[in-house]
Amino acid sequence: MRPLPELQASGAESSAALPALDPVVAATGAVLGGAAVARPGNSLEVALRSALLDSRQRWRDLVEMLADIVWETDAEGRFTFISPDPALGWPSEALAGQPTSLVAADPAFDPFRATRPVRGVRAWMRRGDGSTACLAVAAVPLLDAEGRPCGTRGIARDVTAEEERDAAVARLLRKEGLIDSVLSATRNEVLADRMAASSAEALMLALGAAGVAVLDIAAGLVPVAVVGRNPEAVLDFALPLLRNRTEWTAEVLGPGIPNSEDSLSPVRLLLRAGPQQGVAVVLWRDCGSRGWDEEERSLLDAVKPLLRVVLAHGRLQRKMTEAAQIDPLTGLLNRQAFADEVERRIERLDHQKKSASLLFGDLDNFKEVNDRLGHAAGDTALRAVASLLRAAVRPSDLVARLGGDEFAIWLDGADEVIAADRAERLRQDAPAALAHVGAGPDRPLSISLGVAVRPAGSGESLRGMLARADTAMYGAKRAGRATWVMA
Repeated sequence: MRPLPELQASGAESSAALPALDPVVAATGAVLGGAAVARPGNSLEVALRSALLDSRQRWRDLVEMLADIVWETDAEGRFTFISPDPALGWPSEALAGQPTSLVAADPAFDPFRATRPVRGVRAWMRRGDGSTACLAVAAVPLLDAEGRPCGTRGIARDVTAEEERDAAVARLLRKEGLIDSVLSATRNEVLADRMAASSAEALMLALGAAGVAVLDIAAGLVPVAVVGRNPEAVLDFALPLLRNRTEWTAEVLGPGIPNSEDSLSPVRLLLRAGPQQGVAVVLWRDCGSRGWDEEERSLLDAVKPLLRVVLAHGRLQRKMTEAAQIDPLTGLLNRQAFADEVERRIERLDHQKKSASLLFGDLDNFKEVNDRLGHAAGDTALRAVASLLRAAVRPSDLVARLGGDEFAIWLDGADEVIAADRAERLRQDAPAALAHVGAGPDRPLSISLGVAVRPAGSGESLRGMLARADTAMYGAKRAGRATWVMA
């Protein structure tokens, strides 16, 4: 202990400084814990002085054993006493008579200027080496004769290790809670899209974000789940950053999102990409909110493996869906997928009062390809026909293999003129496009088409249109093949 001068005990204290007491020495010794004992030749004043000094040292020893730092400050907040020496790595010479300088920046509580008694309050202090320490503080204000604050007296215990341990446990619990919330959100979902959306919503709530976007890196940063406010503007800003640096891990200021006054304020974006997990996450919150701290980055990293599983599940579901809808030989829609999609479109076309057309085709001389060249050559011919049909339509139109060598084309919004133009184009393009997969010059591979037009609002079903187009197709066969007939 190194007391400052004004608090040091003087060895020249006079007997006048001690109270004039005439109790028995035994009683005095009892009051002072047995510190004073009457001996021949010792005056009562000397005995009392010795007892008081001994008691004072005893209390100092006890306080130092119970606390890591003990102090007093004056009314100006200057240290008048501090112990031990050094305290928190600060020598007493550097602190004596100086304003309190141990408190970390922006303190929520300054124990060296306590205006009321406190106990167990935690405060962060600066050590002499620049690091910080967490102290559990007990302090009381010192009052002058008129009851006005004239300083502070206190003790503190270093609980940094305890605080860090509690913080580590809290981080672990928060991480487990976040993982559990994501798992709970996805547990009852079957469709991968809903699983991804539920995961994003759980992330948004757990991290206090204004929005979350989960992106599939393997698919070219395709958004698989987007929740929150104004995601379009955020993604327009964030995607180029992620494409340029796929390992981007940063907080940046991005475009504005509407607030309650319908104005725009920038947002704090946290871009977190993990190529090894195949997933990137973009989070954003209002610029007026706090930034993204390291703990939140760590929490997000802990969840990314779960998101990777969700994305993998989505890819598997898409493959299974495609397998159920796509003809494996040609890559065209199969009969059931074609029928389901046409029925959905018919409802929309009736609402919009638009027409549509169906082209139903059957290959000419396909049997000869299989008989003369084998079934592998027949498969090659079917794939060539699929390529021909795809090239003849718009991306929004439907092309299907209905079975065997039967094909269908659905043209949204097409009337008789458009349907006839497409059929004629196929008739003209087929000989050259299919010449290399035919059975020979004497049996060229071609296609006969039947065309059925569905006027706007007719109410005709797909089955009815197929029946009409099938009849028209057989009319094309009877007319010499390699042609088309309007139903």
